[in-house]
Amino acid sequence: MQRQRFELKYIINEETALKVRDFVSGELDMDEYSVGRPNYSYPVHSLYIDSDDLRLYWETINGNKNRYKLRLRFYTTNPDAPVFFEIKRRMNNIIMKQRGGVRQEAVAWLLDGQLPTEEHLVARNNPKHLVALQRFCQLMCDMRGKPKVHICYEREAYVSDDDTVRVTLDRHVMAEENLSSTIKTEMEFPVHRFVKQVILELKFTNRFPNWFRHLVHRFNVMQCGAAKYISSVEGVGRARLDAWGSPPLVAEAHDLCDYS
Repeated sequence: MQRQRFELKYIINEETALKVRDFVSGELDMDEYSVGRPNYSYPVHSLYIDSDDLRLYWETINGNKNRYKLRLRFYTTNPDAPVFFEIKRRMNNIIMKQRGGVRQEAVAWLLDGQLPTEEHLVARNNPKHLVALQRFCQLMCDMRGKPKVHICYEREAYVSDDDTVRVTLDRHVMAEENLSSTIKTEMEFPVHRFVKQVILELKFTNRFPNWFRHLVHRFNVMQCGAAKYISSVEGVGRARLDAWGSPPLVAEAHDLCDYS
């Protein structure tokens, strides 16, 4: 399990995003994957796993304090590149992640419910990665989870030397139904989410940096959750993804900005 991390999200426009870029670049170094890229951004792809009744989606809608998401995170379909099986768990305002990097040829095998072994990992002889992969597969099998939605976006990232502080700017969020075990980077009929908006995330593992406070006040931004998976399910169409068609009871209506 990684160190506990806090994440604060804000939805801003492009004009503000460019000003935030200038501000942040005076405090943090650009992420190595952003260097030299157009608009300092690199593509991020995620394949989200959920049950036929969209249990994980509804847990977020209902505002459950202790919840998690299951996703495959990847950046290319190059056979030599890893696919990360990730558990992103939220406990109140704290985020914890476990993940294991898997060889691409093993992805379909694992998503079909086969037992994970060390041979599936990119970094063998790493107990933490194997434990994360085994835990992911256990959670997926317990709820009979399946691939549901492919989400991609462009990420601009800045990070501290010790990796305890990180700032990201996410743009051009797109989503598409993907019910198969195939990972891909191309989309045929994507829906666009957070159109003309940029998702700013301030992340830290220890104390809240004072300059974060200055950033928030200087640009007059308001904390507002921006759950890509929730927005994408709504965009793709819940009825297309929910095989049962009868959601759990929701205590009360929530605005999208209440989701995190």
